[in-house]
Amino acid sequence: MKNHIHFLQLDLYFHDFRFALLCFITAFVVTLMAIPPIMGLVKRYQLFDIPSARKEHASPIPTMGGVAIIAGMMVALFLWFPFGNQEAQICFFFSITILFGVGIMDDLKDLSAKYKFIIQAGLAMLIALSGIRITSFDGLFGIHELPLAAQYTLTILAITGITNAFNMIDGIDGLAGGLGFMSLVTLGIFLTLDGDVNTALIAFALAGGLFAFLYFNFNPARIFMGDTGSLVLGFVIAVLCIRLMQVNLAVTNPVLNHAPVFVLGIVLIPVYDTLRVLSMRIWKGRSPFMADKTHIHHILTRAGFSHGFAAKLICFIHGFVLIEVYWMRFLPQELIVAILIAIMLLVTFILKNTGILFKRSSALKSSSITEI
Repeated sequence: MKNHIHFLQLDLYFHDFRFALLCFITAFVVTLMAIPPIMGLVKRYQLFDIPSARKEHASPIPTMGGVAIIAGMMVALFLWFPFGNQEAQICFFFSITILFGVGIMDDLKDLSAKYKFIIQAGLAMLIALSGIRITSFDGLFGIHELPLAAQYTLTILAITGITNAFNMIDGIDGLAGGLGFMSLVTLGIFLTLDGDVNTALIAFALAGGLFAFLYFNFNPARIFMGDTGSLVLGFVIAVLCIRLMQVNLAVTNPVLNHAPVFVLGIVLIPVYDTLRVLSMRIWKGRSPFMADKTHIHHILTRAGFSHGFAAKLICFIHGFVLIEVYWMRFLPQELIVAILIAIMLLVTFILKNTGILFKRSSALKSSSITEI
C-alpha cells in the first residue's frame, strides 16, 4: 500500500512502517497504563516537584513521568526490535540505562549539573567509539569527510549539547514532550525512507511513550517527565540525528539532499534557546550552569500567556521549521542555515515585543476601567 504526501512530495509505503506502528501503539498503551500507578507511588512517598523561584508551576506536581515513558519504549522494543550482538546497539542501550538511572537520582535528589555533564560526555564518547559519529558535513561550508579527531569531538559536543538542550527546555507543561514527539516522528519517517527501518523503531517507540505522556502533561499538568525523561529524550534524539546523517550519506539515492542542515532543523529550537540563554548568562558574568527564567517559554509566560498557549505556539513554530527545512532542500546549505538562524532571531524579537504590547494593552484596559 502506497501513500503520497503531496505537500512534502514523499512516498510512504505502509509495509515499511508495520513494525513502527506496532512499536508506537505498544509504547503508547504501556505508558498510558503505567502513569496512574506511578502517580500514586509518587504521591504516597511525596516525590513531588516542589515550586521554586526558577520554576513555573505554583503547586507541587508529581514527577518521575519519565519512568513510564522509558518503560513504554523498552517494552515496545523488547517485543518488536530485532536485537543483535552489534556493538552500536549494546552501547546505545547501555547508555540509555545509565542515563535512566542518573535521571532517577536527579529527580529524587538534585545532582550537580557538572556531574551530569561529565556522565553525558562519557556516554557520548561511548556512542562515538561504537561507530555512530558525525563523519561528514556533506558539503556544508565546503566540508565533506572529517578528520577522525574532529568526528569524535563534534559527536561528543553534539550529543551532550542536544541532551542538555532538551533537559533545559523542559520548563512548562507539554513543551519538551511536544517538541520531542514531533522530532522523533520526523526522524522515524526519514530513517525508514533511507532504509534504516530498525533504528527508526527506536524513534517510534519513544514517540509512542511521549504521546501517552502528553495526555497527562498538557496544561494543567498532572505529572512531569523529570530529568528521567528529558535526559533520555534529548540523548535519543541526538543519537538518531547522527544516525540519520550517516545513513543518508551511505545510501545510493538519499531522501535528503542536506542531512546536516535537516537535523539542525529537528533540534533547532532547543539548541538555539540553550545557546542564547547560556550566552546571556556568561555575558552578564553569571555561571552558565546557574538556572534562571530567561528561556523562550519564560518570555511568553512573563507576558501573561498560559503554559498551554506557550507550549502550543512553540510547537507550532517547530512544525513550521521542520516543513520549511525540508522544502528548502534544493537551496545551498549555507543559505538554509542563514534562513533558520534568521527565523529564530525574528521569532525571539517578535515574542519579546508581543509581551510588551500585551502588557500595554492590559494596562490601557485597566486604566479605562478605572476611569469609568
